[in-house]
Amino acid sequence: MADCDNLFTGDSYDTPAHVRHALMDYLTGYGRWYFYWKNFNIFRRTGNCGCRGQLTRERQIAFSNGNVKLVEAVGGKLHLRGLNHLRERQGRATVLVGNHMSLLETALFHAILRPHIDFTFVIKESLFDVPWFGDIMRTLEAIPVKRDNPRDDFKTVLTLGKERLERGKSVLLFPQGTRSEALNMGHFNTIGIKLARAAGVEILPFALKTDFLANGKWIRDMGPVRRKRHIWFEFGPAAPVEGSGKEQHEAIIAFIADRLKQWYALEGRPSPVLEETAPAE
Repeated sequence: MADCDNLFTGDSYDTPAHVRHALMDYLTGYGRWYFYWKNFNIFRRTGNCGCRGQLTRERQIAFSNGNVKLVEAVGGKLHLRGLNHLRERQGRATVLVGNHMSLLETALFHAILRPHIDFTFVIKESLFDVPWFGDIMRTLEAIPVKRDNPRDDFKTVLTLGKERLERGKSVLLFPQGTRSEALNMGHFNTIGIKLARAAGVEILPFALKTDFLANGKWIRDMGPVRRKRHIWFEFGPAAPVEGSGKEQHEAIIAFIADRLKQWYALEGRPSPVLEETAPAE
């Protein structure tokens, strides 16, 4: 499959000013429909590859590159920072933890991460039943959680997460559990720290701002496309878990909160960080 190159070769990336806007986006009134039509086509093709057992690393990167180019073709401005922290991993298994804002990050992560590390997600078990998406997640060996019993979910993530990490596959976690534009510190749990400590691997934090895509009122996965809202990803350095990991957990939350405040300030918008609740233990 063509176009599986790494689009991002430096430590940072910013969408060039000369990106040509898609004519069909203009003809359809700069709404959401052109974007979702093209995005769904990429999603369907990715799922079909997964169903046939043909979703290779190269195809995953190529499809995700297509999503990057689609975002930029409809006016999205993408900014990446800290890519050298991924490059320095040299494929070593790592636990990655960060905030979860929209479906956009899962569409772009393969273009950003997979050139440097093999990884999988922790997802809600019912998502394996979603057409095409389930095929993709099974190919990635995603870790299922039920979200109705935290103790059982914790055991599942530790057991299957350690198994994946021991085989060299990194595990990406969203400790908030569900996607939200707000960062509620009290909902950011410590499962990433505990998994990294149990498996003896390093943990790498990331912060993201992907409210370019809003959650839909009637169809959650087809919200408005907010072209004026820039897209940000930043990756911090990886580090081993020291002691209980409490200080690292707090540092990760602080890293995410700081970046969100900076990015929202650039747009003259109020911070989405909810600071009234202490970090979860």
